[in-house]
Amino acid sequence: MYNDILMNGSKRFVVSMCHPSEEGRFAQMGVLFTLEELKEVSGMTADRVKYICNHRVAGRVKIQEVMNPEVWESRDTYLKVRGTIIDDTGHLAKREDTGDDDKEDDESSSSGLDENIAKSFVSACECSLKKAAMADSIDKTPAEEALARSFSRLVELQHDLSEDVRFTRASVVSFGVADGTDVDPNLWTSIRLWQSYAEQRLVARQNEMQKEFQERLVDYLKKEMQNGSGDDAKKAGEELPSAIGFQDLSPELQEELIDLQKRMTTELKPLLLEQTLSMQKILEAENHEERVKLMSYFVEAERKRLQAKKTLKNMFGSGTSLPTVVASKESSREVLQKKSTPPTQSSEQEGSASQFFADDGDAFQ
Repeated sequence: MYNDILMNGSKRFVVSMCHPSEEGRFAQMGVLFTLEELKEVSGMTADRVKYICNHRVAGRVKIQEVMNPEVWESRDTYLKVRGTIIDDTGHLAKREDTGDDDKEDDESSSSGLDENIAKSFVSACECSLKKAAMADSIDKTPAEEALARSFSRLVELQHDLSEDVRFTRASVVSFGVADGTDVDPNLWTSIRLWQSYAEQRLVARQNEMQKEFQERLVDYLKKEMQNGSGDDAKKAGEELPSAIGFQDLSPELQEELIDLQKRMTTELKPLLLEQTLSMQKILEAENHEERVKLMSYFVEAERKRLQAKKTLKNMFGSGTSLPTVVASKESSREVLQKKSTPPTQSSEQEGSASQFFADDGDAFQ
């Protein structure tokens, strides 16, 4: 695919979401990726990796037809589609309008390179300031005002509850609701921010589910170290192994690990699916007003979840067992645990927790 992209000069392709349960079925609305940078590294990686690329999302694409559906089974090449590009960002039109200027820039002498870079930097800064000023001057619609107020209440609630995954209070000011990308911040930047928040909450829940098992595993390894003898045992006790095979665990821990994997699949997979489908729903919205409504729904649903948590905390106290009990009674939309791994956990432990969910089931790292 990348060879074709480089040959035809378009440097863009469509990425569409796969159906969660039906293989070979894709969402009609996808996103348009534009290739920004490509580096060939086949010589450095012994042909294991051919290219390292950077991309930018340049718009949306409504897929009309898959031109070669038969290759989905054969895997001989990539799928080719016919579709309509929906340019929400305006980048595509701007690139077409300035195409001749880009060619002239490529032919410019190297002596003026530093000057061009300096001018581009100043121009980018001025553009950002203009976008920010425009965002402040644009009057909000009632729906946009309601979204901004709902987000502000959500942030205050997060800080009242000392949520481990939360927005900063400064984000209330920078939360954009404007249409298009000519102003900054805008609704698309807020959608991207919300997606990052949902991902962090999912990771936090994953880490919390693993925490108890990690503590039991550390205790088990320490006991195993203590069963040694001499200086070697003392030296081994100073540093625990970074990885341990499944077969090296005790039968009790093996059974507990299998149960943990089942619970994580049961609880986290629906949450991941919901997060993905929420973003797909926003992607398929026909206009700015529809996207504002969807964002308002997501923000308000999260605010109501935290408000219910606060009410229960006031009723029953802030015991550590409360979040688990609440989560077991909530719907699948709200099952995501309220507390993530405590901030005192080291970055090494956090990295291990994330690796464990994605790595092979026969090893714990």
